[in-house]
Parts: sequence; structure tokens; C-alpha cells
Amino acid sequence: MDYIDYYKVLGLGKDASAEDIKKAYRKLARKHHPDLNPDDKEAVKLFQQINEAHEVLSDPEKRKKYDQYGADWKHADQFEQARQQQSSGGRRQGHPFEGGDYYSYQSGDEGDFSDFFSSMFGKGAGRGGQSATRFKGQDYRASVTLNLSDAYKTHQQTFTVNEKSIRITVPAGIENGQEIKISGYGAPGVNGGPNGDLYITFVIQNNTAFIRKGNDLYAQVPISLYKAVLGGEEMVDTMDGKVKLTIHPETQNETKVRLKGKGFPVYKKEGSFGDLYITYQVQLPKNLSEKEKALFKELAKETESKS
Repeated sequence: MDYIDYYKVLGLGKDASAEDIKKAYRKLARKHHPDLNPDDKEAVKLFQQINEAHEVLSDPEKRKKYDQYGADWKHADQFEQARQQQSSGGRRQGHPFEGGDYYSYQSGDEGDFSDFFSSMFGKGAGRGGQSATRFKGQDYRASVTLNLSDAYKTHQQTFTVNEKSIRITVPAGIENGQEIKISGYGAPGVNGGPNGDLYITFVIQNNTAFIRKGNDLYAQVPISLYKAVLGGEEMVDTMDGKVKLTIHPETQNETKVRLKGKGFPVYKKEGSFGDLYITYQVQLPKNLSEKEKALFKELAKETESKS
């Protein structure tokens, strides 16, 4: 296999820092990943070279040997051993190196370093015993839209991602914008690597009269002026049915009451709920009859006489 300039593959100079190498690798690996370039053999080949270059240049020891010996960096230790033997005036019989200032590996069963790295994306291990490098598959992302009333109870949802039908259990109390991960439902791995993951973002649409803030719910309940003044009972909606509230006499407009445990379920905490806060809106009567007006006038005079 021809010599590959790893610096050139990553678009860097030999003075590149470790951070430069990391950034270049991430950028190029994303761009040329096989999942983003299906049926493009050149992209696959380039992706292999990018990973090959990163494998060597990101390791300080390997990079040092590569800078000194180039394509034959893998045999750097043997070069050094041969050089030491040469400088000491001795040569072991049958040693695979020739004498001189430059030693080249002569063994017929070994190739250059690119041959070794061809195993990364091929079958089996490389000649140096290195096994093929495995890469995790690409992650997938999807969004699921739910009504607030659906998010109130644990239920199952079925949806399709990349032509796959996936059925999941959605726990009660899931929040708008919340993301969950389903391991192994992303793209297949490379060289037997693990599959990517599936990330699902939930979009919650409010189809109720309640306002949700965390695990608490808020609602406004209109009551008549007469009930606010004299007191009484009022049927109020909650997420799991109606409840009867007692209205105390002389209840003021905007009075707030708390219904403990009648809010939204706490995510993944079975039986735990937030609270429901009810704000009373006192409604003034309309279209009064003459008799009603007269009664109000009499009530006004009675009130003024007390002041």
C-alpha cells in the first residue's frame, strides 16, 4: 500500500497541536462518516484514512515514531535496536536489517504501516496483531408530540424512526422538552461496533384549562357574587375528575386555595403528585331586574349607615 501522509489527510502541518488534531478529526469524521455518505466508496476510503491518521497522531508516542520513521514507524524499536548494534560494531546473524546510516526493513512478510491499518476496516486483525477498530453507530434523534392530558398518565406510544416501528412506555409526568435515550436504536456500528442510540424529545401541547408549572397545576374558577358573599359549594375540575369545594362567606376576588396532591404526577415517582392551585374569580351580576337593583340600593344604604 502507498505511503499516506497523515498530516495531509487531516489538513494539518507537522507543528499541529493535540487540540488541532482532535478538532480536525472530529470535523472530518462527521463530514465523511459512511452513514452520511451511503454507497460512496471514496467517502468510506477517506473515512478510513481519517481514523488511521487520528489513531497515530493523537498518541504522543506513536506520533513521535511516525515523525521520525514515516510509514515504517511501527518498526521503530527494531530500527533503534539495529542502529545500536551497528554503532557497537556488531551485527547479529540473520538480523533483518542491512548496515549503513539508514536501515530499511527487509522482511517479506511485513508491509508498511498503511497495510497494518487496512485491518481497521477489513476482516480480522492486522499483521501486527492489532484487531479491527470498532466504531459506534450514528445516533438518531426524533420528537414525539403529546397532549398534556396524555402526559398525565403512564401510557405506551408507537412511532416510526428510519422505517422502524418502535413502541415505548411513556412515564406519567414527562415534561415539555424532556429528552430520553433508547440505547441501541440508532445506526448500526462499524466493524461490529455497538449501534448508536435514539434520543427522543417530547413536545407537550396543553389541551386543558390548566397551566402547568413543574409538577403543580393552576386554574381560575369563576364564582357568583352571591356565593362569594354568602358562601356555598362549587364543583371544580381537576385532571382526574371533579371535586367539591366549600366557599367561605365573604370570599374575596382572586382568593387562592390549594388542593394538595391534585397537581401533575412526579416523573417516575409512582403515587407522587404536585398541587393544584385554584384562584376564584368573582363574577358581577348582569342584566339586573328593577327589583334586584332596588335590593342592591337598599344594601348600599345599609352598608353606608354602618360606616
